[in-house]
Amino acid sequence: MDIKRSGSQPSAAGSADYFTGSVRIDPLFQAPNPARVVGASVTFEPGARTAWHTHPLGQTLIVTAGCGWVQRDGGPVEEIRPGDVVWFAPGEKHWHGATSKTGITHFAIHEALDGKTVEWMEKVSDDQYRR
Repeated sequence: MDIKRSGSQPSAAGSADYFTGSVRIDPLFQAPNPARVVGASVTFEPGARTAWHTHPLGQTLIVTAGCGWVQRDGGPVEEIRPGDVVWFAPGEKHWHGATSKTGITHFAIHEALDGKTVEWMEKVSDDQYRR
């Protein structure tokens, strides 16, 4: 058994290489081998978002506060709110983040495949974001 006490793991700023705007990542857990699951609480300030990306084994988002947007490649921008659960299939290109006027916090849960949890791509343009 391993208990991660609240506040025992340092927060990190989302890298400007993969995020637009102000993003804080608070690690929640990273299961040891042979388990592969990783979880973090991610907070986006208004206007902040991820770059386009995929996950080799998919990703689950559980919205805990605020209001945000998600979009899969080729699909519409969808609004998400507290209590919503979003599943992105393995390899599905997508982005997620805050709306232009409200922040959002969600738990992000995904698994590693051969040590890799995410494949980052191009940033979401302002035009794509404002759709």
